[in-house]
Amino acid sequence: MQQRIENIVKILDEKKAEEIQVFDMSDKDYFVKQVVIATTMGERHALSLTDDLKEKLKPLGEQFLGIESSGEWVVCDLGDILLHLMSQQYRARYNIEEFLSKLKEQHN
Repeated sequence: MQQRIENIVKILDEKKAEEIQVFDMSDKDYFVKQVVIATTMGERHALSLTDDLKEKLKPLGEQFLGIESSGEWVVCDLGDILLHLMSQQYRARYNIEEFLSKLKEQHN
């Protein structure tokens, strides 16, 4: 799992995604084990990042089970990893990091 996350973060970093954060949710009752959030420079950048991730991760065995895109926000479902690629405005508005941090703080 750690190698898979490192591969994702490396690709995002090389392609100029910003504020990359990884949340380990494996010890929580959450529907994925890891969540990766990154800020994009806009819709074209998000779509380009998605294409690069697919191109470089599929040969490594990653399966993209679903991709939802809405201009400002792309979500990639890799089964046990969820990627959120968001514009700065959407990231500030939805503040997923705070939600995940609070979820991690809760005791089972």
